[in-house]
Amino acid sequence: MAGFLCLCTILVSALSPFTDAAFNLASYYADHMVLQKAPAKAIIWGYGDVGAYVTVSIYRVNDGVMKKTVQVGGYAGIWKVTLDPVDHGGPYALLAEQFFRGLVTGIELQDIYFGDVWLCGGQSNMEMTVAQIFNASKELAEASKYPHVRLFTASLVQAKVELYDLARVDLQWSIPTAETLAQGEFTYFSAVCWLFGRYLYDTLKYPIGLVESCWGGTPVEAWSSTRTLEKCGLLPHNGRNSPFPEPWVEAGENHRQKRHSRDYDFRYYDYYYGPDIYSVLWNAMIHPLLNMTMKGAIWYQGEANTNLNTDLYNCTFPAMIEDWRAAFHEGSDGQTDKDFPFGFVQLSTYQKPGDDDNFPIIRWHQTADFGYAPNPRMQNTFMAVAIDLCDEASPYGSIHPRDKQSVAQRLVLGARAVAYGEKGIEFQGPFPKDIIVVENEAYMNITYNQKLLIKSTSCSIFEVGCPSPQFGDMEDFQWIPAKSISFYLNVASVSYKGCCKSNITAVRYAWSDWPCEYKQCPIYSFDGLLPAPPFIKYFQK
Repeated sequence: MAGFLCLCTILVSALSPFTDAAFNLASYYADHMVLQKAPAKAIIWGYGDVGAYVTVSIYRVNDGVMKKTVQVGGYAGIWKVTLDPVDHGGPYALLAEQFFRGLVTGIELQDIYFGDVWLCGGQSNMEMTVAQIFNASKELAEASKYPHVRLFTASLVQAKVELYDLARVDLQWSIPTAETLAQGEFTYFSAVCWLFGRYLYDTLKYPIGLVESCWGGTPVEAWSSTRTLEKCGLLPHNGRNSPFPEPWVEAGENHRQKRHSRDYDFRYYDYYYGPDIYSVLWNAMIHPLLNMTMKGAIWYQGEANTNLNTDLYNCTFPAMIEDWRAAFHEGSDGQTDKDFPFGFVQLSTYQKPGDDDNFPIIRWHQTADFGYAPNPRMQNTFMAVAIDLCDEASPYGSIHPRDKQSVAQRLVLGARAVAYGEKGIEFQGPFPKDIIVVENEAYMNITYNQKLLIKSTSCSIFEVGCPSPQFGDMEDFQWIPAKSISFYLNVASVSYKGCCKSNITAVRYAWSDWPCEYKQCPIYSFDGLLPAPPFIKYFQK
């Protein structure tokens, strides 16, 4: 009965969130959910009759009962309760009761745990399911061993205005099984999200809640609020085609099923292309989650921006992170940390040879042009480098590499170091800390911040900027592969003798769409796990 009541209330709140005719919980409260553990306080909210009193009780067998009471206020009939901090563990039950004009209405939820809640966002590389990755059968068979890693997936919905609650839910809070992890291609549940949560659970040994809210083929602008885009000089944008539908596209599960057909009645002709109208996914798939207390977020996106506002990504992406942090902090009444940890995947590969520099440009802009994370512009972030995870034979296109295990492992290393403060964790590949150019000998010594493991010796991976003979100065230059490279401990010596007739203007590393073959880039951390990220360095005149 409790599950039936919860299902009914979710449907009512999704279709008519401002009604005062029903008492219910918001869309993302259900059996099997994970709420954020102490020291943060979890938020419970929903809808009720204006003027009524709502009591929320949390309890478990042989334990005390926590009760919180609040009055339903405002014209919208929305109530919100902030629980006391609860340490990780469970299972708990939740009873929400409304007292109104002598009537008592109740909703009961079971099998609730407290742990860490992580939001997983982005586009199709985040959306790829466990069934689509390497060793899928083995990974799916492992699902039942992790009953305390819980899953939730928001539906694909876009909105012209900010929605207060999710319009639809594709996967309500669930215990992982092979079935829930493999609903189809580019549906749910996200392989990167699942593996991240699973590996994190292996370290933390307490419940993890995973909230998937992503849509393939979408640019960062769709996931950003209007105020964020204005900071980067972007005005409202209506997307590729027709005028915006009112008030939102009826998408969700039906759209996930139809996206593989060429004859469905929807704006986008291919599942590689999601909505690109500014802010529509922020409005419908992020803003409704703001009341949720959470630990942090991971993000895999950027491919769509290799063709849209590419040169602005060093503004739009960091600005989106800042805005999400402020909005989640405010929406949760200060319970989600105002600088919550944010992990992201630096883009993998697409084409060899690439037609332009847009993939390496986006990779660089993903770091706000620092080349590494965290950095002064993007504090409390962590990055999984994926330039060496190419997959030319992927049946989903080379832009969708199937090795999501390495992606998740690298993300978890970053989370352990940045989000959980674990000491002694190497979570970043080597990055230059000093570059000394010896002009008269035509070579440079690049000193890295850690000892190097060299897996290959491709000279073309390093390029130097040589002034164009046509101009004879540093105003214009062309990129020339290095002549030779040698390595010692943490130093790469790059010779460009005979390449340039005058002083070089810049140097760059791995600056191409497809810089190396699978796990065979030249430079890795000494344990061989973490590739050096791309970098570019311009020298002063």
